[in-house]
Amino acid sequence: MTDQSLKVHMFHLMPYADLDMGYRENYNSVWLTLPNSYFDPEKGHALYNRYLDELELGAELGFDGICVNEHHQNAYGLMPSPVVMASALARRTRDVKIAILGNAFCLREHPLTLAEEHAMIDCITGGRLITGFVRGVGCEYYSLGVNPSFSLERHQEAHDLVVRAWTETGPFAFEGKHYHFEYVNVWPRPYQQPHPPIWCPSQGSVETIEWAAHPDRKYTYLQAYSPFDSVQRYLDLYRDSAERLYGYTASSEQIAWSTPVYVGETDDAAIAEAAPHMESLFNVFLPKISQTMFFPPGYMSNQSMKNIMAHKRAARGGQVIQDMIDKGIVICGSPDTVRKTIVDRHHRAGFQNLVCMMQFGTLPADLTEKSIRLFTSEVLPGIRGLNDQHYRGFERTNAAAE
Repeated sequence: MTDQSLKVHMFHLMPYADLDMGYRENYNSVWLTLPNSYFDPEKGHALYNRYLDELELGAELGFDGICVNEHHQNAYGLMPSPVVMASALARRTRDVKIAILGNAFCLREHPLTLAEEHAMIDCITGGRLITGFVRGVGCEYYSLGVNPSFSLERHQEAHDLVVRAWTETGPFAFEGKHYHFEYVNVWPRPYQQPHPPIWCPSQGSVETIEWAAHPDRKYTYLQAYSPFDSVQRYLDLYRDSAERLYGYTASSEQIAWSTPVYVGETDDAAIAEAAPHMESLFNVFLPKISQTMFFPPGYMSNQSMKNIMAHKRAARGGQVIQDMIDKGIVICGSPDTVRKTIVDRHHRAGFQNLVCMMQFGTLPADLTEKSIRLFTSEVLPGIRGLNDQHYRGFERTNAAAE
């Protein structure tokens, strides 16, 4: 029987935390246009190894999963290849899940290469990989010279190609609109059968939500970087799509939420320690670029654009930490406050997977480690037992059934 209790994962964005903030005199964004002369390889060496150490510490102290992701040509996240990081973690950990949240298969001209690499990691770890299929925002397409207008088409076609490569006996030919292969015959095959669990991180695109909820997929939908009212609305939309469009009840295993988290000894101490670094994440590292670069024409439907921009305005630019706490964009406080906040959010949204960003912006190593240790020792034991019976929707579902 599948364990339906809350799973808690640690996510790392791996920002260039040593960024010279004087860049703002000449540049308005750390994405695409900030010259790479601002990157110091010696500092990069120290940061990469520090960040891997932090993920390994999270695994050692009890997180259910450790998570990495993909970004290109920016100081926001130094992981153009999350597969490299996942590979480094594969041999340094034993039981923890390793989640690549996500890899933009659709940015590649040859998605089968990533299919092979994910299968390798799954075999090395004995089936501990979680694969994230993500479209990526417009900036990523401009970084790699891919037309973002075909984003959704390429995403869905790359998905179909990779899943078939993992599950069907090769060789076979694949002829799509964007991808053409005479021979699809992936070696190795994934350790997990039919394939690793697939998650879909998203900003709240209706198209992605409905696609992920389809009964042929039933993928875990991960909502991030939003005021919690928006998070709850999108997670409810996923459940509603499953029920209304496809006639089934989505399980809590299909519901995930990601948020920055900081734990201090007291509420006041936590806010004082986290404030400059949490604010740097939203005010410095998140893109301050035109809407057409972030969500280009044709990237998504008008309705999705309207929905996403509404909550993006609440989570970008000029943020102060207390406002972010009040809006539910971040969680920050004493162990008791953080625990109570998670319990309340779980009651409202019923997610089975919580993804905690424990390092953010310019947060230094000592504060990151302190927060991780406080979270795992004083918060984690109090939330591990959360399950469907603690979710408000569980009561309504049971009442309707009766």
